Amino acid sequence: MPDVGRNTYAASVALDSSAEHPAPVRTVSRLVGEWIGRLGPIWMDGQIAEFRPRPGARNIYLTLRDPDVDMSVTIVADAALVGGVEPPLAQGQRIVVHAKPEYWAGRGSLQFRAKEIRPVGLGTLLEQLERLRHLLTAEGLFSPERKQPLPFLPRRIGLICGRNSAAMHDVLVNVEDRWPGIPFEVREVAVQGVQAVTAVTEALVELDAIEDVDVIVIARGGGSVEDLLPFSNEALVRAASAARTPIVSAIGHEQDTPLLDLVADLRASTPTDAAKRIVPSWNDQYGIVQALLSRATSVLKNRLDRESSLAIESLRRIRTRVTHLIEAGQRDLQHLTARVRALSPAATLERGYAIVTNADGEIIRDASTTSSGDFVRVRVAQGAFEAQRVDSSTEES
Repeated sequence: MPDVGRNTYAASVALDSSAEHPAPVRTVSRLVGEWIGRLGPIWMDGQIAEFRPRPGARNIYLTLRDPDVDMSVTIVADAALVGGVEPPLAQGQRIVVHAKPEYWAGRGSLQFRAKEIRPVGLGTLLEQLERLRHLLTAEGLFSPERKQPLPFLPRRIGLICGRNSAAMHDVLVNVEDRWPGIPFEVREVAVQGVQAVTAVTEALVELDAIEDVDVIVIARGGGSVEDLLPFSNEALVRAASAARTPIVSAIGHEQDTPLLDLVADLRASTPTDAAKRIVPSWNDQYGIVQALLSRATSVLKNRLDRESSLAIESLRRIRTRVTHLIEAGQRDLQHLTARVRALSPAATLERGYAIVTNADGEIIRDASTTSSGDFVRVRVAQGAFEAQRVDSSTEES
């Protein structure tokens, strides 16, 4: 409806009603019906959320839900129109509907009268997914630079999976086998059908807000392309991209690649593979520690042996050096002793020399310092004696 028409309608309602003169319900309902009646038919794309055909009924009702958000409308169609759709309509199926809005004034309800219904084939869905993949790739949501590293050992693991599913069992059992005692925050939700996108997205946001949840695993365990469509939903992919917690996608098998795999920080081929990726093996880590301890012990022992050998060799060298120094000192002492002895007066006396001193004990070095008749003391090698100087002239006289 053009803006002018909407403004005219709004103005007429505002002019014709007030708190003192309110418009009757029938008037408002009639005006709304007239406004909706002026709307033309429109093509809509959605997923059948509820479909319960009744045999013999003239009109068939179904609920068409938006695949990205929790919004839906009621579609009514002739039984003949529904019966002519191939493949037959089923709950969870994607369809395109050409319908015109109808307003039932008596109930104040809105529905859409289907004029044509077309199932969305697998090829069409894949084309839509490919366009979405290109769009998100251009935005950088799948860039490797956005990937967060997984913690070595998470404090708590968030797990989103189907109710009592094999995928949940595989993750819980294999994590317990690898590293016993790690706590889980499990959210069992619909992982298939019209409620899957909303349920998985809400669980993801909830787990991402828990402070000690260090990694979130979204597990399903494979399925058909149609079954895995919720995990290529744009709303879910964007929620995963915005999460602060690292996300592990364990949705399909090797041949399956939902868009969640591309935005996740780590893609696991199966839930069992996810368990192996998010926690280390206790046995492997124990073996690594033991090997490192053995290696450290060996290195330390070799170091001590080497240092001990060096110490022994150093001690031997020191002992040899000290011995050489002592022997050299002894030789020097012997040489010095010999020189001292050679230079001492005793050695001179032993060679037949004598030391002559006067009465004052002074050594007489010059004969003129004594006179004839003076007594002197003569010291020889063995003892001493006194003598009197006698000149030769006195002897002759």
